[in-house]
Amino acid sequence: MSGVAGRATRWPASSVGAFEDHLAREILQSERMRLAILAGIFALLMVLFPLFALVFREDYLRNFRSVGMIGYALGVAAALVAYELLMRGVLGRQLAAGRTPSPLLRFWNALIETSVPTVLMLVLGQYADAVLVLQGPAAFLYAVFIVLSTLRLDIRLSVFTGLVAAAEFVALSFLVAPAATDHATPAVLIAPGFVLMKGVMLLLAGVAAGFVAAQLRRRIVKAFYASEERQRIVNAFGQQVSPEVVEELLRQGPEIPSRRGFVCVMFMDIRDFTRLVEHRSPEEIVAIQNAVFGAAVEVVNRHHGIINQFLGDGFMATFGAPLATGEDCRNAVAAARELVARVKALADAGRIPAAAVGIGLHAGEAVSGNVGPALRKQYSITGNVVILASRIEQLNKDYGSQLLISGEVLQASGDQGAGAVPLGPVRVKGRDNPIELYRLA
Repeated sequence: MSGVAGRATRWPASSVGAFEDHLAREILQSERMRLAILAGIFALLMVLFPLFALVFREDYLRNFRSVGMIGYALGVAAALVAYELLMRGVLGRQLAAGRTPSPLLRFWNALIETSVPTVLMLVLGQYADAVLVLQGPAAFLYAVFIVLSTLRLDIRLSVFTGLVAAAEFVALSFLVAPAATDHATPAVLIAPGFVLMKGVMLLLAGVAAGFVAAQLRRRIVKAFYASEERQRIVNAFGQQVSPEVVEELLRQGPEIPSRRGFVCVMFMDIRDFTRLVEHRSPEEIVAIQNAVFGAAVEVVNRHHGIINQFLGDGFMATFGAPLATGEDCRNAVAAARELVARVKALADAGRIPAAAVGIGLHAGEAVSGNVGPALRKQYSITGNVVILASRIEQLNKDYGSQLLISGEVLQASGDQGAGAVPLGPVRVKGRDNPIELYRLA
């Protein structure tokens, strides 16, 4: 549990507290189910025991000295059904009130329940050979309680159940052994070693059930933190993160540290968007944006990029951060080419008005990572590469183009840069030195 506990310290106390409260309530529901199962088992025994006595009448009369035993056994079973249903009602009221039972009450209930087979065997021992009763079906009820103790998801209660079962079985065996006078009873059944070994097995069963309960609880907690971690990553990057990126970030750990690295930044804008939607309703405008951005998310994700933010009628995407592939410029150019084709296909299909896009790509060093206070962090890319990529995208208006890339992107894009038309050194607003610019569409 140390790994889970260590992870928990990195989460807000409110989140951990809410989870613990929810888990406690789920355990209460599991406990109520366990009580209902036990009540059902005892109710079934109330039917089966008289039925077996009737069907196997000769065997019953040969082994039991009085028919009164059936009444006592039925009385014990009925009391147990009532007890289990009563406890289930108590837990239900606590659940409705938002309370959890005290540990003392849970241990007390475990003691009472696990003592049921002991009481039952004491009753049966008054009407039959006590040693045979100890080896009969009633003793197997210990195993039922031990197995069902796993539903409590508490290793202590499972081990305690096994310990009580072992102690009571051994004590009862040693209590009735001196009184055993039936020479037909095999001596090994009352031998101390044999009895103690059965007690050890009951204890080990409790330990095993506790181990299972602990593992179940650990996996539930681990699943919660994995889900929270996934949600944290999605929140950090918006909802525009591919499953592959999420999985890789989960493998890297819970923190998204700032780092300096080579990235390729894409800006895309829908040309003349204001004119295109001038006479359209808000619902129609949203439908157009969803169609274009839906295609953009799918294309960018598939080419190992992420969309950092939407900008009204456009967006910014990054290739190479937070995860670098070594082919980030190549992926960015491939994604840009496909985006131009996808937007045209949407227009040809009538899903959006006839529209063109402007895409600009630039690559260089940037710092990426989470910025902002602890309660609201946002993943950000910072550096001149972002500004230049935005400026390049705006130059599409001047050149009547849809896809412009810088010389840095072309150099690193390999065969994806085929067909690039050089536009020569171009001065960009806010930059003293010109940049090499190429048109791809």
